[in-house]
Amino acid sequence: MAHHKSALKRIRQTRTRKLYNRGNRKLMREAVKAVRLATDAGTARELLHKAYSILDRVTARGIIHKNAAANRKSSLAAHVRKLEQK
Repeated sequence: MAHHKSALKRIRQTRTRKLYNRGNRKLMREAVKAVRLATDAGTARELLHKAYSILDRVTARGIIHKNAAANRKSSLAAHVRKLEQK
């Protein structure tokens, strides 16, 4: 265990950030999964906009890289386009 005050503070900060990041990642994964599981094109389009918003928020907070968010958004958009063509 750490003995210095600064090391103890760092441990507390890391624990707090880990919980915060875990919650935001979970929110992001749920939004992406909702779009993937949607069978109706209209519903998928609505969920896509919500997922975009969440992905942008998570990116701005530094939880995922901006290119990772762009790849996910692109993939989801392609999925929704595929649903609309059916």
